[in-house]
Amino acid sequence: MVITFNRFFATAKTAVLPGRKLSYRMAPALTLSALLVACGQGSTPTAGPAGPGGAPPPAEVGVVTVAPGDVGLVTELPGRLEASRVAQVRARAAGIVQKRLFVEGSNVHAGQALFQIDASAYQAALTSAQASVAKAEANLMQTSAQADRFKPLIEAKAISQQEFVNAQASQKLAEADVAVARAALQTARINLGYASITAPISGRIGRALVTEGALVGQGEATPMAVIQQTDPMYINFTQSASEILRLRSAMESGQLKRAGAQVASVRVVLEDGTEYAKPGKLLFSDLTVDATSGQITLRAEVPNPQGTLLPGLFVRVRLEQAQVSNAITLPQQAVTRSPQGDSVMVVGADGKVAPRPVKVGGQQRGQWVILDGLQSGDQVMVDGFQKLRGGAPVKPVSWQAPGHALVKSASVPTAEGAASKPVAQAPASASSSATR
Repeated sequence: MVITFNRFFATAKTAVLPGRKLSYRMAPALTLSALLVACGQGSTPTAGPAGPGGAPPPAEVGVVTVAPGDVGLVTELPGRLEASRVAQVRARAAGIVQKRLFVEGSNVHAGQALFQIDASAYQAALTSAQASVAKAEANLMQTSAQADRFKPLIEAKAISQQEFVNAQASQKLAEADVAVARAALQTARINLGYASITAPISGRIGRALVTEGALVGQGEATPMAVIQQTDPMYINFTQSASEILRLRSAMESGQLKRAGAQVASVRVVLEDGTEYAKPGKLLFSDLTVDATSGQITLRAEVPNPQGTLLPGLFVRVRLEQAQVSNAITLPQQAVTRSPQGDSVMVVGADGKVAPRPVKVGGQQRGQWVILDGLQSGDQVMVDGFQKLRGGAPVKPVSWQAPGHALVKSASVPTAEGAASKPVAQAPASASSSATR
């Protein structure tokens, strides 16, 4: 660098016009120029970015290709499980509980004995009723025989007409006494049967509400246990009346079609977010609207053979009430929602991204249902919004939901409409440098 400076200073000195001396005021400027020249000679120019014309390569963005089809409109509503049948076991006969004949929490069948009440008093009443029947039948036999003997006598006019009428009346009274005695015998048998408490329905029984030695049925039917039938289960939930009316109007106009075979499909989502394996069906909707909330009560039925669902459990109900034809589902992050309307970013054939307004009809399992605004084959941008640089073209690659490998084999449309070959995924450092 010193040699270069000396040469430059000598050249500058000889370049002064003849008869002129080098002024000391020019020395600092010449010195600075010499330093700059010396530094410039030692530096080398850096290479520009790769690519045609020095431009950076197009940024890769994740897209999904639109494919219209029949999409069910699913509404998710809160609900509560309820046993399909509930029976309270009560004591219908007064007495002391002698035995409990079931295991608490087990399954019981209809007619199975659950409790045994002291039946000695009812057995004595039954014996007395049987004796009364025997007595009434004996009296009937006597009066019937007397009436039969009076028939030929009245024909022969051997007895008066009054005596014959009295004999017939005695026979009728004896027949009535037999009927009363038999009814009392039936009552005694029923009361004796009440001493053995049986299950009115099949299902799972809870804990016993009374213990051995307790006095039950004294003045009222004492609750003793509860049986619940948990297969199938009922789900009670509510839905806005305005939403139901809007769905019915859309079905009548042909915009939507009914889901399933005349019944709506129901899926149950448990508290931990998992979906119950077996589907249910909608049974009915209430005829009146709640005046305070504007909601309509609905009930669905779902099978529960393994007893997984329990009465009283809060769940979420995914109800598919209608289906829309030629609809499209998109991930929620692909749709921009604003007061001005909903829109998506579509990658054109020239590789450039442009917004397009769409009509959103609802959501289904974390995806928006698009009713209008897109056509089959459109590439909608889902990922890589931060890589957009004005109107610069992009490189679309197939996008998959989180948890799946990102497929980098999507065709990239060019300006001439040709598709480029599949490109392997670039390293993270290369992608980050491209975005910069």
